[in-house]
Amino acid sequence: MSLSLVQSRALMGLEAAAVTVEVHLANGLPSFTLVGLADVEVKEARERVRSAIQNSGLEFPHNKRITVNLAPADLPKDSGRFDLPIALGILAASGQIDAALLAGHEFAGELSLSGELRAVRGALAMSLALHSRGVSTRLVLPPDSAEEAALVPGAHVYRAHHLLDIVKHFLPLAAGAAPTEAGPGWGRITAAPPTSVAHYDDLADVKGQSGAKRALEIAAAGGHSLLLTGPPGSGKSMLAHRFAGLLPPMTVDEALQSAALASLGGRFSLERWAIRPTCSPHHSASAVALVGGGSPPRPGEISLAHHGVLFLDELPEFPRAALEALREPLETGTITISRAARRAEFPARFQLIGAMNPCPCGYLGATHKSCRCTPDQVARYQSRLSGPLMDRIDLHVEVPAIASVELLQAAPGESTERIRARCTEARQRAVERQGKANHALQGKEIDLHLLLDDAAAKFLNVASARLGWSARGTHRVLKVARTIADLANAHNTQMNHVAEAMQYRMSQRPGH
Repeated sequence: MSLSLVQSRALMGLEAAAVTVEVHLANGLPSFTLVGLADVEVKEARERVRSAIQNSGLEFPHNKRITVNLAPADLPKDSGRFDLPIALGILAASGQIDAALLAGHEFAGELSLSGELRAVRGALAMSLALHSRGVSTRLVLPPDSAEEAALVPGAHVYRAHHLLDIVKHFLPLAAGAAPTEAGPGWGRITAAPPTSVAHYDDLADVKGQSGAKRALEIAAAGGHSLLLTGPPGSGKSMLAHRFAGLLPPMTVDEALQSAALASLGGRFSLERWAIRPTCSPHHSASAVALVGGGSPPRPGEISLAHHGVLFLDELPEFPRAALEALREPLETGTITISRAARRAEFPARFQLIGAMNPCPCGYLGATHKSCRCTPDQVARYQSRLSGPLMDRIDLHVEVPAIASVELLQAAPGESTERIRARCTEARQRAVERQGKANHALQGKEIDLHLLLDDAAAKFLNVASARLGWSARGTHRVLKVARTIADLANAHNTQMNHVAEAMQYRMSQRPGH
């Protein structure tokens, strides 16, 4: 048969769009034409496929006019994931393997010139997309990629090391014969997710800073964003890098979503399974690096931090456009990247931890060193963070410098494990009451689940009017107060809970 069809998948965001690799062999001037909106690396597959087939001892149809179409034609295709299906399509069209046996299988993999299979990006994302859509198919993938994809429950994943391993499995069958299900280089992978306990740095390593640790506990219990302000060396980065350990353990679904995004970005590692990510991009990162982009769109740092922590150190040093791009995902938990031809949506349910100095030199308000900045310099520095962005950060905490006596003689504080237990219990109370964490409450849900005392409501109304808070700011104070009440195992939100929540809002610097 001179025409063959092989099924594969292209990645557009977290979607796995079906791609049919159509291969036609015809008489005429020898040529190898590849069409179907293929990117440069896909077009280079012609040379890899030719060499892989020849070096595997198979016959490449040099005397034929070869046409390969990647359908649908308007879907962009990138990466070397189509090397394997193109090679199988040529072998099937030339009669070297049985095209009928390829039905029910989907292939992805990059070929080396010797025919060895190399891992491809996004294997776990592809398997998860098929699972969420209820698509039943057999995925044939290279080593490492197969182990990734097999983490999805119920996935039918087969691992092959070499092109010949696949060819042997799909050779034309004699009458009544059955295909071989296993071999030295071919076999089904059934990988169960690791069951080891996630390990994080211990918050007990941070001496002092009881106020900042309390704010971290509230942020972890309610899913709130947090801004740490203090002089250099006060411990802001240490606190932020230990914050992920305070969050509740990841569920299987959360671990799969986080791992799928890491797989799309080429960062997946089995050792990081079910460990909440902490992404800390450099302050020179652009808006595209933070929120994602490119063609086809790829996830940015906020999506790679999904179900984890996005730590932005030296917050005012980030480009203004990059910071303003965070405003929408902070509210919605998703980011939509639109391009002229394509549109992709990535999840971005992260917790923002920002750290900044109070002034350019960093020592404004410090007791151990005097500040050299003028009022105009301080105002310009603090104005780099816009009011709308600051309004979306729930907790604003001052982190003072630690005296050497306290640093050397202070006993270790509470461990991460103990604080995490309290945070998990508080979040579980919120989920049982309203089905979500407190930071996600919207509209009527705030009035329904806040259970605010009359005295606390009057107190908040007076304070909000005097301090000039926006409606968003007032609602965020209420949600923080509800989290404080959950930590105290209180049924109603009382005045002392509101008063503590207000302190984290009042430390916001004037002018924002």
